[in-house]
Amino acid sequence: MSDRAIPPETRQAVRDCQRSLPAAFDEGDLAFGFDGIVDNVRVMVDTRHSPTEFDRLATLADLRDRLDASIASESSLTVEWEMEGKRTGGHACHLARAFNTLGADTTMIGTYGRPPREPFVSEFDDSTLVSIGAPGYCDAVEFDDGKLLITETSEALELDWEMLRDRLDPGTLADHLDGTDVFGVGYWNMTAALPDLLATLVAETWPRQESPPDHVFFDPGDIRSLPGETLREGARRLETANETVPITVSANRSETEALAAALAGGDPETLADAARTAGAELGVDRLVGHSASRAVVVSGGDATAVEVPTTDAPAMTTSAGDHFNVGFLLGHLAGLSDPAATVVANAVAGSFVRTGSPPDYDDIAAFVDDYLAKF
Repeated sequence: MSDRAIPPETRQAVRDCQRSLPAAFDEGDLAFGFDGIVDNVRVMVDTRHSPTEFDRLATLADLRDRLDASIASESSLTVEWEMEGKRTGGHACHLARAFNTLGADTTMIGTYGRPPREPFVSEFDDSTLVSIGAPGYCDAVEFDDGKLLITETSEALELDWEMLRDRLDPGTLADHLDGTDVFGVGYWNMTAALPDLLATLVAETWPRQESPPDHVFFDPGDIRSLPGETLREGARRLETANETVPITVSANRSETEALAAALAGGDPETLADAARTAGAELGVDRLVGHSASRAVVVSGGDATAVEVPTTDAPAMTTSAGDHFNVGFLLGHLAGLSDPAATVVANAVAGSFVRTGSPPDYDDIAAFVDDYLAKF
């Protein structure tokens, strides 16, 4: 996309962000739940040249072609992969890691082992770590055009309010949340009861707190495997919780389309259409739909699209969506408008995708300053 082709709506959002973004991050206090995953970051081998040298399978389309060829020839398929690294993952870990880099105080309530085990303990020694179960595991296979996540779900799969209450006293839970600015929760696809758990948690613990979180941030994860009725009932429970505390739902394109289809029927043609439909049906304060090339924020009946400056050489795509969420929350905490906060979200995700590491505040501000020049 040339500079001239950048839509006026995006230009305005970027200029608003450049004017409004504070010179420094005023830290903050955030809580996250309820998962905990060990990610094995991998690549797939295309051609092996030696024990240490190989060409990687570059795209998901390349993997699809191999699958198609195997099916056509009625033969088995063997694909070799290589470990690139190991790290903690899941909603709570990805967001806490990034906010710790920014100097925020973080509380993590999730499945880190009982007692909490490595690598969670050493990586999050600056966080308040509250474990309610055993962790899950994920093989995250990186491609240039996306990722393949093969998961072994943790005890988060079974988590509901009753299980949480049995493992963490509601009064203690309220103490952990009291005084925080934002409570982020994810993922619905890994905890089917998550909307009901959240609504009950808000009803049971908000009255116990002197200063409960001002905002709840909800990441559904890849909900395409959940039945439509589960999504519709979950939306009703989110609407109930939103009556007490404002909720932002942040979903990638496929998740936004799944919400729109389940809640209103039909097959939206664009991310903007899906975001408007899902935002109108969910009954929460705000919905943000995001993709590698565009993000759309819907609130109060208004929708704004912000284009994303993409890169042809990503260093890491796994958890790019989580870093988008970090940026949106950063903008929210700074009091930015929704379009400006979306620019910050794209900047944090864009910096992470290009470097493979959570950016510090100077990196984020620099990306915002150069946002339009990156197209």
